[in-house]
Amino acid sequence: MAYKSFLIFQQPVLITSLLVTGSLLAIRQMEILQPLELMEFDRATQLKPEKKPDQRILIVGITDSDIQAQKKWPLSDRTLARLIAKLQLSQPKVIGLDLYREIPYPPGHAELVKELQAQNVVVITKLIDSENESVKPPPSAAKQQISFNDFVLDPDGVIRRNFIFASVKGEAYYSFGLRISLKYLQERNFALKAEPHQLKLGEKVFPNLEADSGGYQNIDTGGYQILLKYRARSQNIAPQVTLTQVLNGEVDPALVKNKIVIIGTVAPSQKDLLFTPYTATDRDKATMPGVLIHAQMVSQIISILEDNQPLFWFWPQWLEWFWIWCWSLIGGIIVWRFRRPLFLGIATLTALVTLLTVFFVSFLQAGWVPLIVPALGLLVTGSSVATYKLFHDTFYDSLTGLPNRSFLIKKIEKEITRAQQKDNSLVAVIFLDLDRFNMINDNFTHQIGDRLLIAVAKRLKSCLSRQDTVARIGGDEFAVLLTNISNVTQAKLVADEMQHQLTLPFKLKGEEIFISASFGIAFNQISCEQSDDVELLVNRQPEELLRDAHTAMYRAKSLGKARYEVFSTGMRNQIVSRLHLENDLRRAIAALTAGTSQEFIVFYQPIISFKTGRIAGFEALIRWQPPGKFISPAEFIPLAEETGLIIPLGEWILKESCRQLKIWQEQFSLQSSLSLSVNLSTQQFSQPDLTERVEQILKETKVDGHTLKLEITESMAMQDVEITIATILRLKAFNLRFSIDDFGTGYSSLSYLHRLPVDTLKVDRSFVSRMEDSSENLAIVETVIMLSHKLGMDVVAEGVEKASQMEILRELECEYGQGYYFSKPLNSEAATALLAEQPQW
Repeated sequence: MAYKSFLIFQQPVLITSLLVTGSLLAIRQMEILQPLELMEFDRATQLKPEKKPDQRILIVGITDSDIQAQKKWPLSDRTLARLIAKLQLSQPKVIGLDLYREIPYPPGHAELVKELQAQNVVVITKLIDSENESVKPPPSAAKQQISFNDFVLDPDGVIRRNFIFASVKGEAYYSFGLRISLKYLQERNFALKAEPHQLKLGEKVFPNLEADSGGYQNIDTGGYQILLKYRARSQNIAPQVTLTQVLNGEVDPALVKNKIVIIGTVAPSQKDLLFTPYTATDRDKATMPGVLIHAQMVSQIISILEDNQPLFWFWPQWLEWFWIWCWSLIGGIIVWRFRRPLFLGIATLTALVTLLTVFFVSFLQAGWVPLIVPALGLLVTGSSVATYKLFHDTFYDSLTGLPNRSFLIKKIEKEITRAQQKDNSLVAVIFLDLDRFNMINDNFTHQIGDRLLIAVAKRLKSCLSRQDTVARIGGDEFAVLLTNISNVTQAKLVADEMQHQLTLPFKLKGEEIFISASFGIAFNQISCEQSDDVELLVNRQPEELLRDAHTAMYRAKSLGKARYEVFSTGMRNQIVSRLHLENDLRRAIAALTAGTSQEFIVFYQPIISFKTGRIAGFEALIRWQPPGKFISPAEFIPLAEETGLIIPLGEWILKESCRQLKIWQEQFSLQSSLSLSVNLSTQQFSQPDLTERVEQILKETKVDGHTLKLEITESMAMQDVEITIATILRLKAFNLRFSIDDFGTGYSSLSYLHRLPVDTLKVDRSFVSRMEDSSENLAIVETVIMLSHKLGMDVVAEGVEKASQMEILRELECEYGQGYYFSKPLNSEAATALLAEQPQW
């Protein structure tokens, strides 16, 4: 199907994918799709494997039980001072206090001030709260100890990103997480440098989250923001202890020494709970305390700086647009390529699973690749292309892209109407069929055949003007509509040009292929003879015009192919007569197989032995005699072959002939060697179950196989010599004999003739009848007889009509003769009488 891979980039798929992509990008820019994209981010976060708790961090959570034990909230300065002092005894590297302490909460304020002055303590401030008022840090804290506590909420209230650094009125502010991380890693001296679109910590670059990064569209990007790569759900980010446990000395010092200790409330009563990507439908049970989000932030920054873990990365906008367009194009290609609903469904599902896999694998590698918009692009483009295909396939051929029959009929109707309004100008339809196209499919491949049809369509179009139309009607049939022509000659010239173009060689896949075509021409006006010798011009309907062009094309084929014929009313009469004949033949054979017909009769023509002068056998010949008329075998046998009716008819002939042969053999006991020759048609001979059918007939009629001779034509035998030999050998297992009929008129090769396991050659009557007229014909007959004898075959001469011909054949040592000189074909009664008399010739 390589030729179709070219078709998938036709304009419909390409244009549709671009339009759908543009529309989706516009909708995306309006933030309509952002909730879906954020939902997919959350789902990927939930599916991502959780990491183990970060052992570099210890969270001191203030629980509702702690608050009840202290009987006060906010906690007194003394309680906090005791807590920090207890922790300092175990030598933590950093203590982060996630509690506002802008005013004293006595008693113990002096004690707390003293503890907060330690260099390893970090406190918080709020730059802007919900009422646009800031919350100041503890007055005693040094500048390098202060950090802001602000969170960034998405429109749905979920925290997926957060500030890492901000600059307000020229003053630098560190986030709680960043300040703690830098103090923890102060020995490595990560110098901070704020650049316009990124933050540098030493050699590490933290690109700022843009307004349209990942699935975001038009978000607020104040300060420097990064996307949070959640380590785990709320309880698994880092080890946790309670305020009471620390105050009571119940905490292992190893959990604190050289660690980061973050103090904050985890009490639900304080409502310091925030929605995260882990939020489920029941949001009351899927929230995370702010202190844990800070711990998540600290863990992420340290992992980047110390463990070389990646930040979330995003594609630039142009690459995201290209990614979305690619999947839109894939959706169109899938629908264009696959026709069967099952395959279409499988291909679409495979594409969606592939897209989802790319998205999730990228997410595991810290990449946020668009998913929703490409998926919509794939489905919407596929649906749009399917709708287009439904319309296109209604009026256009899927292989060549040409208009189809439905389109052509509508166009013919339109042009005929226009011609009638324009002084009855001419409209012509040229119907053409490629000659021997099936031979190309059989000898090459169907792929070559399809490519040939595409090339033929291009050549036909090159012969026409822009207002003319060429359509593919089906298979290897095309039709051309010519408009604005003034006479018949113009249509004939177009047919001549198309024939010339088609006779030029086609080069396909290294093969040079030659073809021709048969053309039929019909016009919208036709002359009808009137009784007073006046001609009447009759305008015809589109279907009639196409039908008549088709009829003329068949006439051209019957006259030798590679030519054109102009339709005349006589052709239609012939077609109607042929249809009536076919209907009568079908009816008669149906009655024959049902055992109720007496219209078919087997006649028998004697075959005479030149040696004895007696009847050696008969040839069975079919006659059709409907009531009141006689139809020549030359008229109905080709029709039976063409329609496939020859198979039941031929089987009946064989059965009836064997039945009659058995009667004769029993009636004339001395005629046990009497043989009967029955012709096999091409379709009969190629039946897969021919051997079984013949065996069944022999059993039913109880005829000895050696007295039955089956005749095949020379052309039949040479179609596929190997199959012919195999078929004959299978039948010879029943002692049957074979003869080649009409020898010398076909295209046999002498190199194959000696391999054919046949017993008799029949010399065609055309040579026998002209033996006395020319020495050439006599030489042919003599050569055939000599050749047969050399190959161990006997000879039957057909068409013997004179005694002189019989004498010549005897001198040439021909064994048998058949013809009107001996007897015309006889019905069974007359043949029986002839056998009884047994004249001598």
